[in-house]
This record gives sequence, C-alpha cells and structure tokens, in this order.
Amino acid sequence: MKNILIINGPNLNLLGEREQSQYGSITFDQLKKNCLEKANELNISLDFVQSNVEGEIVTLIQEARKNYEGLIINAAGFTHTSVAIRDALDIFKKPSIELHISNIYKREEFRHKSMISAVVTGVICGLGANGYILAINAMHELIKNGNK
Repeated sequence: MKNILIINGPNLNLLGEREQSQYGSITFDQLKKNCLEKANELNISLDFVQSNVEGEIVTLIQEARKNYEGLIINAAGFTHTSVAIRDALDIFKKPSIELHISNIYKREEFRHKSMISAVVTGVICGLGANGYILAINAMHELIKNGNK
C-alpha cells in the first residue's frame, strides 16, 4: 500500500465558514472524509493534516521523507511567503503536488507568486475542493509509474 500525506496550511481548518465565494461551502471535515474515501478506493494509505504554524509544516515535510511516497500540500497563505516550506519541499525528493482550491492567479496580485511551485512535481489550482481528488489521482499515477 502506498502512503501519501496531505498537508493543509493556515485557515483551511475554517473551510465552510470563510469566503465561500473563493472556497465553496465544503467543510474541512467533509473534505478530509472525501479524500480518505478516494484514497481507500485507490488502496492508498492517506494522512490528512492541517496546521496554522509554519514551523510545524516544515517539520511535517521533513518527517514525511521517511514515511511517505508522495506529498500533496495546500500551503495556503504560506505559498506566497515561506522560503522555509520551499526548502523543505526541495529536500523531500519524492513526488509532490502544490494544491489550491481557488485560482491564485485570479486573486490579489500578491497571491500570483508561489514560492513553492518551482520545487514540486506539479500544481493544481482553481478547481475547488475537487482539486484534492484530482491531486490524489495524480499522486497515485506518479507513484505507480515511478515519476518524480
């Protein structure tokens, strides 16, 4: 069984409560449930975590090198600011996907720059909560095919 980790950054624990025009009405718990169901369908072991703390996310990525074949990250606001998360992802050296529920390029100018895009395998943005399911499918294929 393949092991993958989904890391969610700041404020994603408030899905369903905040900016529904950007993020939809799905709650964090429902999103987690949907992801776990999809992973189960694909015979993937999935851990789904969230943190509002940059250092905790860096530690999660560092520790993921030992226990996971792939990593999906919605770094949220840290996408645009965190060199530390970028460096941790660069060290990961396994398939990784940057994920955003909203289209960061249709939002404020400061959101157009991602610090992490250059060090991940691929990027999914603007497809709503379904982007998570697409990312799980893509990660399944990346691991299965040995792509990095």
